[in-house]
Amino acid sequence: MPVPRRSRLVLAATLLFPLLPLAGCTAAADPAPGGGDRQRSAAGAAPTPAGAAPASAGTAPAGTAPGTGGGDGRRSAAGAGQEGASVKAAPGPPAPATLPVIPGLGPATRARIPKDSRQAVVVRGDDRDASTSTATLYEHDPVTGWTAVSDPWPAHNAAKGWTDHHLQGDLRSPIGVYGLTDAGGLLDDPGAKLPYEQGEGFTVTGNGSLGEPLEGSFDYVVAINYNRRPGVTPLDWTRPWGDERGGGIWIHVDHDGPTQGCVSLERDRMRELLRWLDPEKKPVVVMGDVLSLGR
Repeated sequence: MPVPRRSRLVLAATLLFPLLPLAGCTAAADPAPGGGDRQRSAAGAAPTPAGAAPASAGTAPAGTAPGTGGGDGRRSAAGAGQEGASVKAAPGPPAPATLPVIPGLGPATRARIPKDSRQAVVVRGDDRDASTSTATLYEHDPVTGWTAVSDPWPAHNAAKGWTDHHLQGDLRSPIGVYGLTDAGGLLDDPGAKLPYEQGEGFTVTGNGSLGEPLEGSFDYVVAINYNRRPGVTPLDWTRPWGDERGGGIWIHVDHDGPTQGCVSLERDRMRELLRWLDPEKKPVVVMGDVLSLGR
C-alpha cells in the first residue's frame, strides 16, 4: 500500500532531529594548531595561551582584583607548589655606601671644599672667642673618602677668636675654606712640595700679646689664600678685597701665644706640614670655631 507523501516528510524530520545536537558540539570544538586547547569556559574566560599552565583549583572568582587575596589564577614558576603564592619582584641593587666625610663639618662648610681637593688642614677653635685651637690633617681617597692622617695638633689663632667678616686689626681669625698654594720662611726649605721662598723678608721682631717674643715665628710659613693672590710669594701684600679686609694670614711657627689673625703650630709640626702639603692634591685649610664649622 503506498505511503502518503505527507507521512514521508514527517518520518524524515523525526529521524534527523536527534542528530542536530551532535552537529552543534562538533562546531564548538576548535583545536588550536600544535595541540593547544583554545576552548572557552562556560564563564566566558579569555583563551589560555598555548603552553600556559591551566588555572589552579584555587583561582579567584571572576571579578576578584589581583593582590586582594585571590591571586591571579596562575602559579608562578617559583611558587609552583604553593596555592595562591604571590610573585615578588627581584631585589634591586644595594644603595651606594656613603663615604666618610670630615667629622664636625656641616653641609655648608663641606660644600665650600673644592671637589678636586684631596688634602685639608682642619683648624677647630675651642669656641668663638677662644685663641686656642687644634689642627688635624685629612686626605681624601675616591674609594675610602676623607681620613685623618694626623693626631690633633695644638695650635693658636687670633687673640679674640674667630669672625665671619675679618677686618684689619680686629684680632680675629677669618672663618672659611681657603687654598694653600705658597710657602716660605727665614730658614732653608725643609723639603716643601709647595713653591718655597727663603729670605730675610721673613724676619720678625717684637713681642706678642702676652709679652712673648715673636722672633722665629716666620722661620716657616704657609700663606692662607685669604685676600691675597695665589701663586706668589707670601710676602706679596696685594689685597684684592681692599686693605680694610686685612691680609697676611699665614700658618706659621707658634710663639706660645695668640696671633693677630694667623694660625700657629709648633716648629716640628710646621716642618711636617710643609713636607706633607702637595700642590697636585689642591690642599685647603678649613678654619673656624667648632659651632661655625658645623653649619
